[in-house]
Amino acid sequence: MKYTQGKSLSVEEAQGIATEALLQLSRDPEQIGRFLAFSGIGPEMIRAAASEPGFLAGVLEFYMMDEPLLLAFCENAGVRPTMMAAARYALAGGSGEDA
Repeated sequence: MKYTQGKSLSVEEAQGIATEALLQLSRDPEQIGRFLAFSGIGPEMIRAAASEPGFLAGVLEFYMMDEPLLLAFCENAGVRPTMMAAARYALAGGSGEDA
């Protein structure tokens, strides 16, 4: 996946990163379990929640709390770790508050 470098991420690019991150989480039963506990939702609610920008910002925040998980995703997806923070910022409406 190729993302714009050298300028702010668009919301669409940020959503693409977060969606890819969510898909990677869904392939790992242990990590998706941790994420569901973190987010407070059940597995049946993921599809509906994924359409909400705040939820996608929460996916990125989950990765940013776990450096090995973050670095593994970045390597697999070809995304710089700083882009994860930029994507979270874009999805959270430019605020550092809760997703």
